[in-house]
Amino acid sequence: MNSNIGLAICAGGFGFFVLLFAFLILLRFLNYRETISLAEKGLVRAQTEASNGKGNLKTGIILASIGLALMIGMAPIGIYSGYPGGFGPWMILGLLPLFIGLGLVLIYVVTRDRPPKDKTEKK
Repeated sequence: MNSNIGLAICAGGFGFFVLLFAFLILLRFLNYRETISLAEKGLVRAQTEASNGKGNLKTGIILASIGLALMIGMAPIGIYSGYPGGFGPWMILGLLPLFIGLGLVLIYVVTRDRPPKDKTEKK
């Protein structure tokens, strides 16, 4: 009975990510169709200015927070399982968004523009 619950949780998490990726693919396809229809009419999509990367930082913090919350919420499942330390396969539902979020925060930290250092001495 215990393994059925873990299997249902893993299947639900997998189904969630399949639906999420399907939605993202649908959004990308609709964006493509919009671009093609604009090109057929002789129009061009307006150029956007380069962002400063704050979007990556915000998205990364939100995803990491969601992942951490999922891991904390699923910790009681591990207490009653036979896995060492209670860290079973269901934790992937929290680890995946956690590490994606941490990766986005790392991208922001590595690629941000740093102000030049002032090398003049004060006397």
